[in-house]
Amino acid sequence: MDLNCDMGELPEAVLDGTQEALMASVTSVNVACGGHAGDPDTMEATIRQALRHGVGVGAHPGYADRANFGRIEVPMTSEQVAATVHEQVELLASIAQRCGAEIGHVKPHGALYNLAARDCAVAAAIAEGVARWRRDVILVGLAGSAMLEAFARGGFRTAAEAFADRAYEPDGRLRSRRLAGALIEEPRRAAAQALRIARHGGPVATDGRQIAIEAHTICIHGDTPGCVAIAAAVAAALREAGVALEDLRR
Repeated sequence: MDLNCDMGELPEAVLDGTQEALMASVTSVNVACGGHAGDPDTMEATIRQALRHGVGVGAHPGYADRANFGRIEVPMTSEQVAATVHEQVELLASIAQRCGAEIGHVKPHGALYNLAARDCAVAAAIAEGVARWRRDVILVGLAGSAMLEAFARGGFRTAAEAFADRAYEPDGRLRSRRLAGALIEEPRRAAAQALRIARHGGPVATDGRQIAIEAHTICIHGDTPGCVAIAAAVAAALREAGVALEDLRR
């Protein structure tokens, strides 16, 4: 099982040791590449941290809407989505090459991710944007959603993702961040959810029912309050349960 984390989004976390602490627990990172967050300096710093910790590096493109952190849908044509994804991934790849790193996966961010999970045309546009760069990378999408099928039709290997620190609605969607209880901030709860996911039982939805999904990677957000403690608790619980943690390319 891969344990991933979105990084390079908060400049202070790049510099104050938060990212370094997170990388001690996770096996791959998704680096913000200039859309919703990130700039060449934060990208390079995050990639170099990942190299020091031996974790996999992926691109994390989103809507170019920094004011809303890429968490609000922006009306765009399929061509515009493909173009911005391509531009962001290319930028990160050029910085990674300079650092001696390789981009192994691409995971959309925020509202773009959530829209792609229910709109195959948007998912196909994301795949097209990545394909303009290269196809021999893994595309990460929400477990149980149609976006994984669209990515596969685009000729990509895919990885189904579930979340340790987010609540789920009964239909398998992530609970909106605008609603109470969207985040799981208590490390033990997050670890328990990760264990259910790893054992193929799936997370428990807001109505108390278990959602049956199979995942290849579990996400912890780098901007969730207490993320370092959450990541450590999740990693420890998985390892104690005999779950081998390794990045997606292995």
